[in-house]
Amino acid sequence: MAPRLHYGATAKVLHWSIVALLLVQYPLGWLMPDIHRGMQPGAGMTFHVSIGLVVLMLIVVRFAWRLTHPVAPESSLPAWQRLTSEGVHWMLYVMVLLTTVTGWLFASFRGWSITFFYLLPFPMLSSGNPAAGKAIDGLHQAAEWTLLGLIALHVLVALLHLLYYRDRVMNRMLPG
Repeated sequence: MAPRLHYGATAKVLHWSIVALLLVQYPLGWLMPDIHRGMQPGAGMTFHVSIGLVVLMLIVVRFAWRLTHPVAPESSLPAWQRLTSEGVHWMLYVMVLLTTVTGWLFASFRGWSITFFYLLPFPMLSSGNPAAGKAIDGLHQAAEWTLLGLIALHVLVALLHLLYYRDRVMNRMLPG
């Protein structure tokens, strides 16, 4: 399949849906109270884990869509910008996957019983293992900060193209 020049509606909807969910997910994760040994997660954790699972499902679909519906790099960009753009996009996929999976593992190793938006039992990947949970929590936190840094870089460069270069690169992913 030959690469297209612009992202289609499906790619845009997946992209902006993930953006919207991450805009909710980060504050929710930071603002919910700490859960100490023996405590069961409340509504904040239930929604945080549930949203994380939705993000995981969407990023897997987005990744599969990108592989089956490739978009050509913007031809007006210098080679170094095309290369770094591709690299940052692939790192974003990896970090979203890593962040969501480590969060899921953390909840699993804590031995929690969580429901998916209070509707269905949430599938856990492991039984309780507090030592592993602590290690995974550290990985989850490192992944979330790395992802946030990549998101900041991505947004900064997108705004640079929109406001400084005015080269219409962002139009490829903007709604419409």
